[in-house]
Amino acid sequence: MSTLPTIAWIGLGIMGSPMSENLIKAGYHVTGHTLEPEKLDRLTAAGGTAAGSVAEAVRDADVIITMVPASPQVEAVAYGPDGVLENARPGALLIDMSSITPRTSVDLAAAAKEKGIRVLDAPVSGGEAGAVEAVLSIMVGGEQADFDEARPVFETLGRTVVRCGPHGAGQTVKAANQLIVAVNIQACAEAVVFLERSGVDLTAALDVLNGGLAGSTVLTRKKDNFLNRDFRPGFRVDLHHKDMGIVTDAARAVGAALPVGAVVAQLVASLRAQGDGGLDHSALLRAVERLSGTRV
Repeated sequence: MSTLPTIAWIGLGIMGSPMSENLIKAGYHVTGHTLEPEKLDRLTAAGGTAAGSVAEAVRDADVIITMVPASPQVEAVAYGPDGVLENARPGALLIDMSSITPRTSVDLAAAAKEKGIRVLDAPVSGGEAGAVEAVLSIMVGGEQADFDEARPVFETLGRTVVRCGPHGAGQTVKAANQLIVAVNIQACAEAVVFLERSGVDLTAALDVLNGGLAGSTVLTRKKDNFLNRDFRPGFRVDLHHKDMGIVTDAARAVGAALPVGAVVAQLVASLRAQGDGGLDHSALLRAVERLSGTRV
């Protein structure tokens, strides 16, 4: 018999499916629920167990992990008669790895405490590739003891695992992460258009740029997207638009000015409004090309 905690996984999307599969590979028993039947088939093919509802998935779990798109979805799976809080057993640990507002995380932790359920907010960075390769950066908010208990699970999913403070701190750091990533992608996209218009060998240029101070994980991960105009979603524009709203609102609440972030948030919104919301966020290149008069 395994001594590892049993895990319920709610949300098997682009990130959730490979993350849950990495836990299965590590020997964890994972019961999953999602709204897409084909994703449940994928989970069972990997050795997991499919559940027909959130309530069924979480009922006997030691650890419950939610990985859904935004705050409304977290609230939908957490609250109500069929939600996590009404059906998880007292003492269970709920780890929300979605990217949501810090306020939602704080409120969830307070509501869960009344049910005897512990909570960590633990959003991630690294995109689909990081999820597949189990090299995610995981930023965590919550109690130290709960973090220590969850560390083996986190270390199965990621390479950089850091407790950033109390409930909501993980989400605040993730908001800052999304600000940096969006600004970085925008800068890379502008550089690509500038280089191409100048007649430079783009592959050579990006290679040498990535070897110097201009280099970044963003450029490493997205270089082929730019070169091949391959915008199949690893992290959708729609989700980054949501995240830029989170960081903009959170910054306003604490009185932090984000002048460059505000511009990039509008550029992401514009890209989405032009019908590119389902593409990878590297498609910000398309927005720069449109602004530069290129037919996209």
